[in-house]
Amino acid sequence: MELDDGDVAAEQVAPVWAVFGDLMSGLVGAFVLVLVGVLVVQMDLVTSLQAEVQKRKVEEQRRIALEKALAVPLATGRVTVSNGRIGISGSVLFPVNSDQLRPEGRQLLRSLVHPLRVYLGERNELLMVSGFTDDKPIQDGNRRFADNLELSAQRALTVTRSLIEEGMPSSQVFAAAFGAEQPVASNANDSGRALNRRVEMAPVPRAAAAKAPGDATRE
Repeated sequence: MELDDGDVAAEQVAPVWAVFGDLMSGLVGAFVLVLVGVLVVQMDLVTSLQAEVQKRKVEEQRRIALEKALAVPLATGRVTVSNGRIGISGSVLFPVNSDQLRPEGRQLLRSLVHPLRVYLGERNELLMVSGFTDDKPIQDGNRRFADNLELSAQRALTVTRSLIEEGMPSSQVFAAAFGAEQPVASNANDSGRALNRRVEMAPVPRAAAAKAPGDATRE
């Protein structure tokens, strides 16, 4: 049986349309996969953004609550609150190169105990007391401390013990030492070094306290 010219042409055209159909199906499938991928990425971004917004909201609420609890000490100008950390200048608490509290330093710590106890109790948190120094080496005549790390540790311990003596439960506070690490100002001049000689107190979750860096001791 012989095929006429029309039948031959039909047989030649049919495979072309079949290939074209397969190609279009593949393109549509690829487009759908890309679209699904884009949607998944967008959903992840939205979720991450919502989590970040919630985190910042919680941090802001904690900052406001902490500042409210410490309103009276903050009003004296001898205490600061920044990023959830309570800062006290080293010169307010201690003489230079010493871990012995000044009388006014102990009085200031006494004023912090009650509001901090209430704040920590409401949130079931701990108080981390951190000691910091400038980068100047310990003077040769001072035999009590081997280096700045030891000085910062002893100052943190002194503040921690003073808080406990003034009524802070020992189960709610611990000390950490950082020496000259984590300066807040330049050590190139006296004013900057004075800012770096400080003690900070920060409320922290109990889980974070278990792995706090620079941990010197727990009272």
